[in-house]
Amino acid sequence: MTSHNKSTGAFGEKVIADFLLARGATILDHNWRIKEGEIDLVALMPTGRIAFVEVKTRRSYAFGHPLESITHDKALRLQRLALAWLATHKCFGREYQIDCVGVLISEDGKHAIEYRANVL
Repeated sequence: MTSHNKSTGAFGEKVIADFLLARGATILDHNWRIKEGEIDLVALMPTGRIAFVEVKTRRSYAFGHPLESITHDKALRLQRLALAWLATHKCFGREYQIDCVGVLISEDGKHAIEYRANVL
């Protein structure tokens, strides 16, 4: 991954962390990583559920909509990562949800968010 892609991804994750905080969530973890993969954001939602948030950020639709990059295999990996996070943090049995977010950054620096909650 190039540094340009990393900075784009980091920007999208910051935008979504701020988005969640503004809606009363608490960020529990950021870029939690194990051998199998990484969870972009883990948030405690105002409802008491833990949300595992996958953020996909793009600068154009040249490679499709950001959310199109979440394949069936990626969704299954997110599920396994969520369960691993819950077990590692002694939260197994807590209610949780997996959310996917697309962030599109326009040339003028503005951005649009498409947030899909509880997709799995």
